[in-house]
Amino acid sequence: MAEERLPVLWIVIPCYNEEKVLPITSGMFLRKVQQLSGEKMVSPQSRVLFVDDGSKDSTWSIIRRLAREDEHFIGIRQSRNRGHQNALLAGLMEARDKCDITISIDCDGQDDVNAMDEMIKAYRRDGCEIVYGVRSRHDQGTFFRRRAEERYYRLLHRMGVETVYKHADYRLVSARVLKEFANFHEVNLFLRGMFPIVGFRSTSVAYERTKRVAGEQHYGFRSLASLAFEGITSLSITPIHIITYFGLAVAGISFIGCVWAIVRAAAGSAAPGWAVMGWVLCLLAGVQLISLGVIGEYVGKMYFESKHRPRYIISERTWEPEADHFPLPDRKLEG
Repeated sequence: MAEERLPVLWIVIPCYNEEKVLPITSGMFLRKVQQLSGEKMVSPQSRVLFVDDGSKDSTWSIIRRLAREDEHFIGIRQSRNRGHQNALLAGLMEARDKCDITISIDCDGQDDVNAMDEMIKAYRRDGCEIVYGVRSRHDQGTFFRRRAEERYYRLLHRMGVETVYKHADYRLVSARVLKEFANFHEVNLFLRGMFPIVGFRSTSVAYERTKRVAGEQHYGFRSLASLAFEGITSLSITPIHIITYFGLAVAGISFIGCVWAIVRAAAGSAAPGWAVMGWVLCLLAGVQLISLGVIGEYVGKMYFESKHRPRYIISERTWEPEADHFPLPDRKLEG
C-alpha cells in the first residue's frame, strides 16, 4: 500500500509594526512547524510566510534576516499599508498554488499554536477543508470589551452575516478552498464572514486566547467598531431593510395622525399639542440623515467595487533578489 503523501503547510502571518513581538513569536512558529514535520503530520517542505503590511519600523528587516537564517521562514512585503484583511488575503493568494493547506494566525502570540495539531487532524482524518479556531476563553481586554465582542457576533448573526461565533482569523483552509475563494473579487474585505460562504466541509477547534507577548495592541475600540461596520455593510443589506420597515411604520403612524387631525378639525375643535410637532420633525429629520448615511455607505462600496482596483500589491519577496524588482532596460548602444 502506497504511503500517504504528507500535506505541505504554509502558516500565513500578517505583520504590521511588529519589531518587538516578531523576534519572540517567530521561534514559536518555527518550533511548531518542526514539531508537526517531525511527527509526520505535515511535509518537511512546510513554510512560515510573514506578510509585511507596509510596516514603518524594522519588521521587514527582521523578516529578511529570519529568511536568511532558516529556510522555513519566507516573507512578502506589500507596497504600502492596506490593512490586516488585505495583508492576510495577499498571503493566502500567494500560498494557494504552493501548498496543500494554510493556517492563518496573528503575529502577536495570543492564539494558541498547539490548536494547529487538531486543525490538521480534522483536515487529514475527517476531510474538513476549513477548520475555524474558536476562542473558548479570552484573557485580553476589559470586561466591557469582551462583552462588546460577544454582542458584536450576535449582531452579525441577526443581520444575516454567516460567521462562526468567537472566531477571528485563526483558521485552516485547504488549497482547494483557496482556488475557489480566488473567484471572490470584493474590494471591501471581511474574510471571517466570506469563508463560510464558500462552503465545503468545515468544523471548529476550541482554544484559549492569551495576552499579547510583547508590543502594543493594534486593534483598539475604534478599529474593532470599524471592522464590525465593515462586516455588516459588506455582507448584509439588512440595515437597508430596517430603514425601509421603519419608514413604513412612520408613514403609517403619520397617516393615522393626519386622519385624526382632519376628524378633529371637522368636528370644530383644534388638535392639541401642535408645539410638539416641531420636535417630532427634528427627530424625523435626524433619522432621515442617518438613513441617508447608511444608504450612502452602500453606494460608496459599490463605487469602489466598480473600480476593480487591486486589493494588494506585493513589492518584495524574500526568495527574490532585490535587483529583480528594478530590472535595467535592455538597450544596445548605437554606434
